[in-house]
Amino acid sequence: MVVAVRAPPRLVYDDDCGFCTWCAEYADSRGVFELVGFSELTPDQRARLPRGYEGCAHLLTDDAVFSCGHAVEEILARLGPRERTAIKLFRLLPGHERLREPLYRTLADRRALWGRVVRG
Repeated sequence: MVVAVRAPPRLVYDDDCGFCTWCAEYADSRGVFELVGFSELTPDQRARLPRGYEGCAHLLTDDAVFSCGHAVEEILARLGPRERTAIKLFRLLPGHERLREPLYRTLADRRALWGRVVRG
């Protein structure tokens, strides 16, 4: 019997952004990811990303690419019990898919503010 070994999901993020780096490290400390900053992308990884990939975070799995809010949703679903429970509740909201991207954009567009918050 041959068992296929799957690579850990790659969390692709803006490694020039302090808040983005903090978020990636938070996820990595609570889940199993390979962190890949934009500056470290291989040509093959870059080819899998959507045009304008620098505008948000991404999660690359062996068979899918999740971007922006959808990426964060998938990342949180792979973390600890608190984050998984929060995502389960979020997914129960009617129309959560329509809320996901505007919510992501609202948070992402205020990265400088959130960066000050997490630095303490």
